Amino acid sequence: FFGEGYIRVLGKGSKQRLVPIGRVAQEFVMRYLDDRKEEEGRATKSRGEQYLFLSNRRTKLSRVMVFNIIRQATEDAGITKRVSPHTFRHSFATHLLAGGASIRQVQDMLGHENITTTEIYTHLNPDHLREAIERIEL
Repeated sequence: FFGEGYIRVLGKGSKQRLVPIGRVAQEFVMRYLDDRKEEEGRATKSRGEQYLFLSNRRTKLSRVMVFNIIRQATEDAGITKRVSPHTFRHSFATHLLAGGASIRQVQDMLGHENITTTEIYTHLNPDHLREAIERIEL
């Protein structure tokens, strides 16, 4: 749903949700899809029509493949801290809150049924909370 600025995400339990996607991310996804189309023209088979990111064998990426890609990238970058796909999810939630999103908006983006789960994913910066309190006019 690029025209509207959203992508469809399939989560745990095959739950679907629409998540906003920024203009810059849209541009990179479009470049990737253009490159993939070009490669598919040369490939003999294609099985990835409904998946965005494909393996070298043109199949969807598994959880393990994604974990290994991230592990290799952090290693190549000289990062010694353990980084996983969950690290990105946690950082995403934290940055949304720091950027002014409400906990309810973050809950929707992450696809959590219970807001308590969302609170676990985020650590609120005390300075950010103080700023929020100071913005309230009594």
